[in-house]
Amino acid sequence: MISTAFLFVDLLNPEEIIKWGGLALLLFIIFAETGLFFGFFLPGDSLLFIAGILSDTEYLSVNVWMLVLLLTVCAVAGTCVGYGFGRWAENYLKNRKENFFYKKKYMEVAQDFYKRYGMTAFIMGRFLPIVRTFVPILAGMVRIDFGKFFFFNAVGAATWIIVMVMAGHLLGNAFPTITEHLEIIVGGMVLITTIPLVISWQRNRNSFGKNEVK
Repeated sequence: MISTAFLFVDLLNPEEIIKWGGLALLLFIIFAETGLFFGFFLPGDSLLFIAGILSDTEYLSVNVWMLVLLLTVCAVAGTCVGYGFGRWAENYLKNRKENFFYKKKYMEVAQDFYKRYGMTAFIMGRFLPIVRTFVPILAGMVRIDFGKFFFFNAVGAATWIIVMVMAGHLLGNAFPTITEHLEIIVGGMVLITTIPLVISWQRNRNSFGKNEVK
């Protein structure tokens, strides 16, 4: 039981994901985290950043620009699957009981983000955990025009992948010994990416509370 728990924790560690599963697992996780509702807890941002640091090494022996291309394709594909799932499962999700993988507050945060930023939510939302998973599903549920959705989806995916991967790659080249401190980097990135999400959720909660009073 304990060994299983440690294995689960390791699989959420970006460094271990890449060292254990290589390119194939990296691509699958980015696909799942950007469109499958049960993939919201996967470490997308930190995983891309660490992938950039480890590109062209023994752990990830692929050119960084090829890596960017492959990851972008997977991110776009994952989001399209999320859109399709939202269209297919609209009523199912509205009436679904909450569990670890699905809570209505996740959809509320995504809806609040979309209301504030419109179609650009598919670009900016890429940089926010949970939002990037549930915004595409929400888009399918409300039946946003797919052509318009696909364009902003592709721009958002490319922007997110290039920024995160190249930031890690450039930092790794500038400071070769940085691989010795990956755990600290991952912890910092998780904290940084969580703060905007908490603020958005709290704003959504306060707004809901005011509506209740009215």
